[in-house]
Amino acid sequence: MNQTGKTTLFSLLTGKHDSESFTSGKASANIGTCNVPDERVDFLTELYKPKKTTFAKIELTDIVGFSASGEDRNSGAARFLNDVRPCNALIHVLRAFETASAAHESDSIDPARDLEAVETEMLFADLESIEKRIGRIKAGKKITKEHEVEISLLERCFKWLENGSSVVDMDLTEQERIDIRSYTLLTDKPRLAVVNLDESRWEAKEWPNQEALRKLCAKLNIPLLELCVDMELEISRLPPEDKELFMEDMAITEPGIAALAKAVYSHLGLISFLTHGGDEVRAWTIENGTIAKNAAGKIHTDIERGFIRAEVVKYVDLLELGTMAKVKEKGLFRLEGKEYIVADGDIINFRFNV
Repeated sequence: MNQTGKTTLFSLLTGKHDSESFTSGKASANIGTCNVPDERVDFLTELYKPKKTTFAKIELTDIVGFSASGEDRNSGAARFLNDVRPCNALIHVLRAFETASAAHESDSIDPARDLEAVETEMLFADLESIEKRIGRIKAGKKITKEHEVEISLLERCFKWLENGSSVVDMDLTEQERIDIRSYTLLTDKPRLAVVNLDESRWEAKEWPNQEALRKLCAKLNIPLLELCVDMELEISRLPPEDKELFMEDMAITEPGIAALAKAVYSHLGLISFLTHGGDEVRAWTIENGTIAKNAAGKIHTDIERGFIRAEVVKYVDLLELGTMAKVKEKGLFRLEGKEYIVADGDIINFRFNV
């Protein structure tokens, strides 16, 4: 939807403030990167005083909002769906604030209705994609065993979607999940919802059709976060000392944009392992369940190829004891082989030989 505050939120997350493409009618997507805040990286930076600190990053795309009404609804929906298709995950920014300067296109505030409109559009697009693929296979001169397997999987997906459920929530084998991803189905993507509140509603934690939105998000397995984007913007403009006082007065433990970045990262099934040295403290992004040898390849292919072992320390142990020497004294410094499954927050030094 338009006029939800999504471009302001994008700017806060990425630090990129060029929204010309939307305000000038060019209707092209903005792309930027966002650091994933991590207190573990902050701790290691304070401990080792490196020349450089590198946080995990995610790439964000600010897509032109989906319009559920108006003369150009069909073309706008097609453009929206086309822009969404390459993304790995989606953040629905839903309006729950009132302002005289920008009327809601439906003339009323109802975030549950707005979310359902977008989700329905994506579901219908998936049904159409599957139907077309099945039709192309059946129109072929010869249907192979592979085609029969494909049709069976697609028909299961079609039936699942007809019941109003998302493909991402289907019980599929690992191979079936890989096969389905090749169709870039829209409901096969993880989604989060951000309800954008004005300050009074944020403080009250209430907004129109609140229970309906929560029930819809629960049904669709979409995590729901509450943000006041205008307040987040105000926080971002404050000097550090004033920022702390403001957050304390408002009982905010961390900026909402930081919580959102972490939620997106986690919802994508991503974790970080950490490395440190005099030159750099860095968080490396890997998928949850990655083994040590493959994690080493994130740093350099030579380290993966010549992997010998991983020297692993748990962040919580280093945090508690304060120094690596004390961690070793307590016997908490471990040597792990290539099949070790890396845990979120592991501090790792790889030994290798090439």
